[in-house]
Amino acid sequence: MCGIAGIYHLETPKPVDPARVEAMCDAMVHRGPDGHGVWTAPGVGLGHRRLSIIDLAGSPQPMASSDGRAMLVFNGEIYNYRELRQELRKTGAMFHTDGDSEVILAAWQRWGPECVSRLHGMFAFAIYDCEARTLFLARDRLGVKPLFMAPLSDGSLVFGSELKALLAHPLLRRDVDPLAVEDYLAWGYVPDSRSMIKGVMKLPAGHSLLLQHGKSLPAPRQYWDVSFAERRKGRVEDLEAELLHLMRQAVTSRMVADVPLGAFLSGGVDSSSVVALMAEASSQAVRTCSIGFDVAALDETAYASQVAERYGTDHQARQVSPDDFGMIDTLAGMFDEPFADASALPTWRVCQLARESVTVALSGDGADEALAGYRRHLFQHGEDRVRALLPQSVRGPVFGTLGAIYPKADWAPRPLRAKTTLLSLAGDSAEGYARAIGFTSPELRESLYSPEYLRLRGDYRAETPLLELMRGAPARSGLDRAQYADLKSWLPGDILTKVDRTSMAVSLEAREPLLDHRLIEFAASLPESMRVRSGQGKWLMKRTMRRFLPDDILYRPKQGFVTPIAQWFRGPLAQVARDACSSAQLARTGWFDSRRLSGLVDAHLAGTSDNSRLLWQLLMLEKAFTKLGIA
Repeated sequence: MCGIAGIYHLETPKPVDPARVEAMCDAMVHRGPDGHGVWTAPGVGLGHRRLSIIDLAGSPQPMASSDGRAMLVFNGEIYNYRELRQELRKTGAMFHTDGDSEVILAAWQRWGPECVSRLHGMFAFAIYDCEARTLFLARDRLGVKPLFMAPLSDGSLVFGSELKALLAHPLLRRDVDPLAVEDYLAWGYVPDSRSMIKGVMKLPAGHSLLLQHGKSLPAPRQYWDVSFAERRKGRVEDLEAELLHLMRQAVTSRMVADVPLGAFLSGGVDSSSVVALMAEASSQAVRTCSIGFDVAALDETAYASQVAERYGTDHQARQVSPDDFGMIDTLAGMFDEPFADASALPTWRVCQLARESVTVALSGDGADEALAGYRRHLFQHGEDRVRALLPQSVRGPVFGTLGAIYPKADWAPRPLRAKTTLLSLAGDSAEGYARAIGFTSPELRESLYSPEYLRLRGDYRAETPLLELMRGAPARSGLDRAQYADLKSWLPGDILTKVDRTSMAVSLEAREPLLDHRLIEFAASLPESMRVRSGQGKWLMKRTMRRFLPDDILYRPKQGFVTPIAQWFRGPLAQVARDACSSAQLARTGWFDSRRLSGLVDAHLAGTSDNSRLLWQLLMLEKAFTKLGIA
């Protein structure tokens, strides 16, 4: 795992200052403490920070192809590089290292831009073709590895693994995109379709970009997509066997490393499944680690210990407490853009714990998105049945009116919190899902904004791109479209951003075997009954793993990696909540109704509403603005 950065002149091949590229790389030293390099030529500069994982001494970057025609900087891992190397050797390719970087170069020379479809792994890379004088940028299918880009006033395009690399370039203006604030408040993260800084772009997952001197910046080209439009047929036993084969293949391929390797173990279905398959494939005890909380209702360490004991892992556990909130500035600095998923804190802590003994850790991320494991998927499946029974002309007025008058009863037992469900049923399937996954509802956001911000936002609504994505999805049902949206938006924007930044902050490589694209494609083809059945998500996966894991791991209610911020804000962090909503940084923007924000804090501290997620959002927004120097 590494960090990459570069400068490419689109208009004319002006000289590139190596010191400027080096400064961009130095901003990401945490991504690659084991080595660094810079290469420049007329019109281009490439930089690299290396975290050594495979071929520890033999694959320095930037790397030249065997004939010197192409130069590469690469972040990630190619899991099928050995098979590709054998195939490419048969066509005359020569190799001088044992790593995967040289395989990418040979694949580029053999297949050109189509090489990305042959690569199985997580990656973001740049290849400069010295003869054609083109720059090729690519990002992996699911967006595990990030890639930021921005055109500058001197006619160049800068790119890097993190926004902070681009911010190291003096020509990048730090103007806020006001529409990114709308997106952030809606989802809790800034999606890949936008950046907090105007003019900065993120190469979408499953896309590539080919640049050429003298030509304008083209649109990215999509080379991979997942389809939910087909339905696989066959006996349950056969589908179960195929799923197990794909999971085994995904796990074992990600266990290749020349450094110590382990796994995150939360005690949930996904991480426990990964650990079980690692233990099956390993001749040594698997190293595992988990994080717990000082709030008993949210602590899963007992389940993690149960799995660790079952498979004889070398297990470590640590507890997170409110005192860890003192590291909020450090946490905010990892993400550059505001990021409100509060589980980033324990994720960072488990990465720190893992890094004490390993350099690579496997995680269980991806199964919920691929196999319908979230509670919201069950709700979506059930709500669509109601939608099928009642026409929109009936549902809209009836459920819309009921939802509008139903109180937002955060204090009530979950079955009585019906407001969101009623409002979801009032709209179509896509509108209902957008409301279900939102951090803040459209109505709440509207009440937070000042007249000045409403003027800046204009007609734009954060939900619009998601609705277009779902309605245009290659899918058959509302559940299909919901999962497609998760894989395309939520996964790269939230889950994978969280894991990448927190793991890279401690120079740890995180690998996600359950996001192997072949596994994702298989899961998308399963009938709905193989994903959701009898009130259970991930039905086929749970059935498949019965031989490996006990029922109290497989079938207990999903808990998730939750941080107890609601309790923290009402206890030792109450003053932090007040400070967040009276912040001079937020007030300086003029975009929020300060009295409305204060009222939300008062209601949360009084216990009449749970506004903890919004308070955390505002706090992280303030910290991001401060870090970026844009407010």
